[in-house]
Amino acid sequence: MANAVVAEAKRHGLTHEEYHSQVQYVVAHGISSMVEGKKVIIGSAHFVFEDEGCRIPAGEQPKFDTLPAAYSHLYLCIDGELAAVICIHDPLRREAREAVRALHESGFTNVVMMTGDNRRTAETVAAEVGVDAVYAEVLPEDKAAFIRQEKAKGHTVIMVGDGVNDSPALSEADAGIAISTGAAIAREIADITVASEDLFALVTLRRLGEALMERIHGSYRFIVGFNLTLIALGVAGVLPPTTSALLHNGSTLGISLRNMTDLLDDEENTQK
Repeated sequence: MANAVVAEAKRHGLTHEEYHSQVQYVVAHGISSMVEGKKVIIGSAHFVFEDEGCRIPAGEQPKFDTLPAAYSHLYLCIDGELAAVICIHDPLRREAREAVRALHESGFTNVVMMTGDNRRTAETVAAEVGVDAVYAEVLPEDKAAFIRQEKAKGHTVIMVGDGVNDSPALSEADAGIAISTGAAIAREIADITVASEDLFALVTLRRLGEALMERIHGSYRFIVGFNLTLIALGVAGVLPPTTSALLHNGSTLGISLRNMTDLLDDEENTQK
């Protein structure tokens, strides 16, 4: 959001020459600062209205109540009074709905969306993408607590995130997945970093995991079964030791060569 606001200000030629002091960044909430002797706060509704006790100017309540739900909102307060609301449109990726559907089809039973945005915006987005549940206005510790709760129920939990706020949840999940364009700390904590910005990379990752485990188990079963057969034939005197050793080494080489091939063919890798 910060990058979007700065970029838009530059596009309009706005300058920022004021001097700041006592700048405080509150994770998952916003920023407070002193500018020209006045306390300036910008952040979420929870931060500015509940934590900081800011008020809406007289006569502005009707306008405040009709803020568009399709946008994420940043609230700017000066000296305890709301001065502006910045509406930020974060368009859905074109593949979002199809990616969620593909995740369901690949075996994910409960796709949950957790966000710090207000409930109206979160529910609007959730309805468009087709997730199973949505949790709005959550803090980083709330995301981590939700994952601990699901793990306590015996569920395997995968967390996908790209921001500082997602870091606690990424570390709590059975598998944490970060996006390469996300915050550095999220990439450090996550178990996996996805280079692609296409959400279908998550589906491909699932297929790769399944194919890898299938190949490991298949190779293990073949090697154990084949070697037991060689031992039995050797004990029975059917195979001489040299032949048994040759077959053993040949099977090991064959399995090694097979395991060097792609886990997914081109059709599976591009399927959406």
